Amino acid sequence: MNAYALLVLAVAAERGAELVVARRNARWSTARGAVEFGRRHYPVMVVLHTGLLAGCLAEVWLAGRPFDPALGWTMLAAVVGAQALRWWCVVTLGPRWNTRVLVVPGLPLVAGGPYRWLRHPNYVAVVVEGVALPLVHGAWVTAFVFTLANAALLAVRVRCEEAALEWAAPGAGVAPVGAVGR
Repeated sequence: MNAYALLVLAVAAERGAELVVARRNARWSTARGAVEFGRRHYPVMVVLHTGLLAGCLAEVWLAGRPFDPALGWTMLAAVVGAQALRWWCVVTLGPRWNTRVLVVPGLPLVAGGPYRWLRHPNYVAVVVEGVALPLVHGAWVTAFVFTLANAALLAVRVRCEEAALEWAAPGAGVAPVGAVGR
């Protein structure tokens, strides 16, 4: 459990780093006239993702979940892959990336990096992480509950981003502009 707690804390620290980047990028976007979409669902997203981290630790501790090496190491590799994909998105979008849906009018759509193949690659990372992080140490209830709640949230979030993209570049129908956060 101690190594797992350190992993969850490392993911929490990574989320903190995301917020630092997001705040810096929000200032950049706001200075260029950004419009924010989806303010109402953002607090729900914060609570859900915080709950994932807390649930991972609580379930393992309270239910005494054992570490299964075959599952645990496989899921750890998936967590690392999800983090790599997430930061590829951050780097590709540069100052446009944010955890909020902020759209700067007039900027061209991004079609490089992972956006070359996927419309919302950051959400692939979120889905993989939401399943894999709890399962590193057998927290299957947390993985299941987060996955269901996250599916509902992503349905709202993706519709919000699609509306923002349509507003930013009507009829473009290609990869997303910035503001593709979790």
